[in-house]
Formats: sequence, C-alpha cells, structure tokens
Amino acid sequence: MRVGAHVPMVGGIMHALEYAIETECESFQIFSKNPRQWAAKPLDPHECARFRAELGDSGIGTFFCHASYLINAGAEDPLLWERSTAGLADELVRAGMIGASGVVLHLGRRYSDDDEECIARVADCLERAADLAGGESPPLLLENSAGAGRQFGVSTGEMLSALLSARARGIVVGLCIDTCHALAGGIDLRGEEGWRGLVDAIIPVAGEGTIALIHANDSKGDLGSHKDRHEWIGDGRLGDEAFRAMFAVPELSGASAVVEMPGDPPEKDLVNVRRLKLLRACAEAPADRGRGRA
Repeated sequence: MRVGAHVPMVGGIMHALEYAIETECESFQIFSKNPRQWAAKPLDPHECARFRAELGDSGIGTFFCHASYLINAGAEDPLLWERSTAGLADELVRAGMIGASGVVLHLGRRYSDDDEECIARVADCLERAADLAGGESPPLLLENSAGAGRQFGVSTGEMLSALLSARARGIVVGLCIDTCHALAGGIDLRGEEGWRGLVDAIIPVAGEGTIALIHANDSKGDLGSHKDRHEWIGDGRLGDEAFRAMFAVPELSGASAVVEMPGDPPEKDLVNVRRLKLLRACAEAPADRGRGRA
C-alpha cells in the first residue's frame, strides 16, 4: 500500500509535487482549487503537462484530488444542487487535466429521511456532472462521513447503495474510507476484526479495487461520537493497531493511504507518513520477528 499526505497547493501544482517529494510521499492528495470557493482560475495546460511529466519522473505512484467542500450531491435546494453538479463537473475536468487517479467526494447532507430518495438524488448529481465533464474523467471516490447532523454516507450500507446506483448509470465510482470518519460514525476499525468486517461487506458486493483510497487519520473522538476531529497516527482513539491491521489486509494492498493532519507543515506530514511506513513494515514482518522484540 502506497502512503502519503494531503499536500498544500499554495504556490501551484508544481509546488504541491515538490512538497510531496519533500515529505517522502508515495502517493498524495490535493485540492485542485480553493475548496471553499465555487469559482477558480483555470489550470494552465502547459503547467499541467509539466506536472504530469515530473510526476512520472518522481517515482510517486498515485495522487488524488479532493472535491470542494461546497458541493452537496444530495442538496434539497435546487440552486445548490445545480451549483454542486456544475462544481463537480469542473472538479472532474481539472483532475483529468493533471492526471489524477481519482476525485474524492463527500456525499453531503440528506435529501430526505428516505435512503432511496437520498441515493437517487446523489446518483442524479454524479450522472449529470459526468455528462457535463465529458471525455474520460478520473473515477469518483465516495468518502464516508462522520455522521454529524444530517450527513449522508455514514454507514457501509449507505456507501454501497450510492456506489452501486451510480455504477448502474455507467459512472466509474469507487470508495474512499476515512478511518476517523469511520470510527466517529460507528464503524470500529481498531483491529483486525473490524477491518476484516469492513472489507468482507464491500469487496464481495462491489469487487476488488473498490476501496482505492484510505484517509488514514487517527481520531480525537470515540467510537460513535460523530466528531470529525483528526489526530496524529497512533495518538488518538484508533491507535497504532488500527493501522497495522489496515496494512495486513491483502485486499487493500493496491489502495493508497494519505494522512490529513492538523499541525504545522511540513513536520505534520513527514512525521505521520513515516509513522505509517513503520506500521506497514511491522505488518509485513514475520510473526516470530515481532515476538522477538518483547
């Protein structure tokens, strides 16, 4: 599993790549524009071409774009839904220009109390956005929510239903699992049993490779707290064992894992990327070697 961090875009996409290399990323995630504004300056095609060339030379295997926080795929308000659809289409176009491996999307707030209506509303948005984007867009990766307020996409069942509905319309869709959101939403990933349960619920239904990205964040909040508060790897309620267990799941070996950490760059990212790499090495070590360190 490739590991890395969400890296800042201050200074442009070339600076983001330099930062990813500096913080020893094997994969990374960016915002392709300000996530709290609808409008954005178009990307420069020449800079995009340079970025793709230098990315290929960097040895970094994958990178992802995270869609704007303003997008609400299940918005009840017609104007917000239209803006969300157009905004998502723009995210897909921008991500395609720089060769992203996927675009991460929060499913937003509930359209209604009926899950099927929520799923249909989200699928309508994704289908419309894909049509507006045209061409070959990167896959959409639906991210699970922590469950605050009326967020949709908290449970595994909600995520799978939204994914399968979108796929039925011909949209290329996968999943992004945020470990902090999962714990906050009541999905216990603190050990091998929890990860096994999550994977066994998803892979037989949606296929291998469906979980393409993991937001590997420890959590300040407890199981079921519905608090989206990230903590450094090993310092929160998930703890080291959660991430050792993650690396030990064979079905996740082709995924990427990026940290989204509070704190001061570049230390927050370099330290947490190194912590993940150490836990990956522990997961890969023979069992008798682990016993010898007691």
